[in-house]
Amino acid sequence: MTTQAQGLHARVLETLGPAITAGEYQPGSVLRTDELAERLEVSRSVVREAVRVLESMHLVESRRRVGVTVRPVTEWNVYDPQVIRWRLAGADRPRQLRSLTVLRSAVEPVAAGLAARNATPEQCAELTECALGMVATSRGQQLEAYLVHDIAFHRVILNASGNEMFAHLGDLVAEVLAGRTHHQVMFEDPDPPAVRLHVQVAEAVREGDATRAEQLTREIAVGALQELDILAP
Repeated sequence: MTTQAQGLHARVLETLGPAITAGEYQPGSVLRTDELAERLEVSRSVVREAVRVLESMHLVESRRRVGVTVRPVTEWNVYDPQVIRWRLAGADRPRQLRSLTVLRSAVEPVAAGLAARNATPEQCAELTECALGMVATSRGQQLEAYLVHDIAFHRVILNASGNEMFAHLGDLVAEVLAGRTHHQVMFEDPDPPAVRLHVQVAEAVREGDATRAEQLTREIAVGALQELDILAP
């Protein structure tokens, strides 16, 4: 695929994906390739390529003589990072953030406890570095810089757990954290107690204290839900 075709494909995908996840096309709606190509001013092959990606996410189903049918929300691959990004950009953002944060609260404390048992010295050092980076960027409205360290911190926790299922949730957590920042569901500066808790989690993991690491991470999750009550009720 040429660079120009890739750009057209991405444009079509970024038009149809958010529209479907925002409910502009209701489940059962039929999209015609010819009509989409004409409206979006691209070739039918570009539309078909975008549709294949949407099919891989279970957002649509393509059938001969029928067209491209939007699938029910219950069939979507809601763990796909791009689907998460699109849904967070839509009007349903508060509910989506809450759903994902509850998922995190169920997974990350357990992952932190496992990390305290399984983390390598290198992972402990990386976790500490991420926590210190969060501290350094937690003042002065440096949310984008803070986000980089925050995402890295939680990736290390999930990877250090030693559980490959948890590790594969790294992209999901990254999208949640990025969505909160990019859609202004954050205070101008991160909550100081939350920043301290991340530092304490890093210490607990380094010391091999699984119970404390799990407890502290659960407190982070509870705090994130309380922030949503204020910022995205």
